[in-house]
Amino acid sequence: MSGEHIDEVSDVSTTGHEWDGIKELNNPLPRWWVITFYVTIVWAIGYTIAYPAWPMLSSATRGVLVYSSRHDVKNELEAAEVAKGKYVAALQAKTVFEIAADDVLRGFAIAAGGAAFKVNCVQCHGSGAQGSKGFPNLNDDDWLWGGKAEQIQQTITHGIRFASDSDTRLSEMPAFGDIITPEQIRQVSAYVSSLSGAVGDQALVIPGANVFAENCAACHGDKAKGNTELGAPDLTDAIWLYGARETAIAAQVRAPKQGVMPAWGGRLGEVTVKELAVYVHSLGGGE
Repeated sequence: MSGEHIDEVSDVSTTGHEWDGIKELNNPLPRWWVITFYVTIVWAIGYTIAYPAWPMLSSATRGVLVYSSRHDVKNELEAAEVAKGKYVAALQAKTVFEIAADDVLRGFAIAAGGAAFKVNCVQCHGSGAQGSKGFPNLNDDDWLWGGKAEQIQQTITHGIRFASDSDTRLSEMPAFGDIITPEQIRQVSAYVSSLSGAVGDQALVIPGANVFAENCAACHGDKAKGNTELGAPDLTDAIWLYGARETAIAAQVRAPKQGVMPAWGGRLGEVTVKELAVYVHSLGGGE
């Protein structure tokens, strides 16, 4: 081989390779390594004979053991379905109130509902159910339609303002920009803002109370505490869906946003809806 010579120190011939003055000795491989190498070759051949390995045009060789990992997964999934079948049957037969009162069923429902929430609900309500502007936080105790497990189930099943469901939650705040004057909108916005602790211009707040009594109290109540039967929010707390500043309140009074939530009953089924209702109720804000 070109460049091959005997190393003066080890008295071993070189391979002829040289890198930056470093030459490679042509030592034989260790016997244990050679044996291990040939064993792995024999093992690989045996494995491809015993198990599916070689790709074909539309499938692969089946192997003499006819093993299928897909078959194993299918069996495991079927076993899991059988194992949880008794829980699913119990959820089907019981109300969400009864489920929440049963420690075992509640734990199962919360686990399953949490998984369903991550697939279907996080897109709007967030991974921690914390919500965002226009999408309610499900961890607090502020509920437009009530926070009892049964009320949550009703909302999930039929949605909110979902046109294709005849039993959907319905409420619609009028566009007061077509009903009262811009000055009255400023006044009532200042008054509503003051209800949750903001310090407003009394020249606007005092007449705003009159505007509220004449136009808003019918839905939100004389004390602005809201009405869960109508989906009217409590205006006295610090929880706001579209913003707490007077400008945001005025915009909502003038031309209100009407949020929409899909009806999940037909898509997910009764059991999954119950699981979601129990899970959401367990987040800490349920009544």
